[in-house]
Amino acid sequence: QVQLVESGGGLVQPGGSLRLSCAASGFSFSIYSMRWYRQAPGKQRELVAAITSGSITNYADSVKGRFTISRDNAKNTVYLQMNSLKPEDTAVYYCNTNRGAVDYWGKGTLVTVSS
Repeated sequence: QVQLVESGGGLVQPGGSLRLSCAASGFSFSIYSMRWYRQAPGKQRELVAAITSGSITNYADSVKGRFTISRDNAKNTVYLQMNSLKPEDTAVYYCNTNRGAVDYWGKGTLVTVSS
């Protein structure tokens, strides 16, 4: 079965960096698009970044120039490098993929940006 396991979250000061990882299993990772979403307290879940099977990327306007999504098909892992973090980046970050109309989610990893 499809499994997505996020890691790498934590507490970081404003201006700092973190790298999130999402280890995938149970499907042919290399042929599927992968996405990172986030959900801040009291807000709806939002798409942060996406990467296609051909490594074409796109980003939410709020993170462009600061976050980078990448994938390692040999390791079945997708990454989110987050630089110049701001307090408003505080959220639970989720890894996502889909097969047709079915979405798959990890359990999330908490990122807290605070001094």
